[in-house]
Amino acid sequence: MSNAELAVSYAVLILADDSVEITPDKLQTLLKTAGVDDVEPIWTSLFAKALEGKDVKDLLLNVGSGGGAAAAPATGVAATGGAAAEAEKEEEKEEEKEESDEDMGFGLFD
Repeated sequence: MSNAELAVSYAVLILADDSVEITPDKLQTLLKTAGVDDVEPIWTSLFAKALEGKDVKDLLLNVGSGGGAAAAPATGVAATGGAAAEAEKEEEKEEEKEESDEDMGFGLFD
C-alpha cells in the first residue's frame, strides 16, 4: 500500500470516527490539514466512491464474519444453480491438484 493510500485510509477512519459523511472534498481537506500534500485527488475520489452509502464502523466490526455472502433465493432455479456452482468448485480443486509442481517429478532445487 502506498503512502497516499495509507493517508487516505487514515483520513477515512478519522471521518468515520466523527460520524462525518465521507466525500472527496472532506478527505482532501483533512489531508491538507494534516500536511499530507502528495496525495492525488483520484485517491480521495476512489475511496469516497467505494464507501458511498456504507457504514465504515460496521464494516470494521464485521471483518472476517463472512457477511458478504448474499442470501440464496428460494426458487428451484437457484437450487440447480447452486449445484452447478459446487460442481465448478470441485472441478477447480481437481485442476489445481493436477497443476502442482510435485506431480511433475521435479522440485525447485533439482
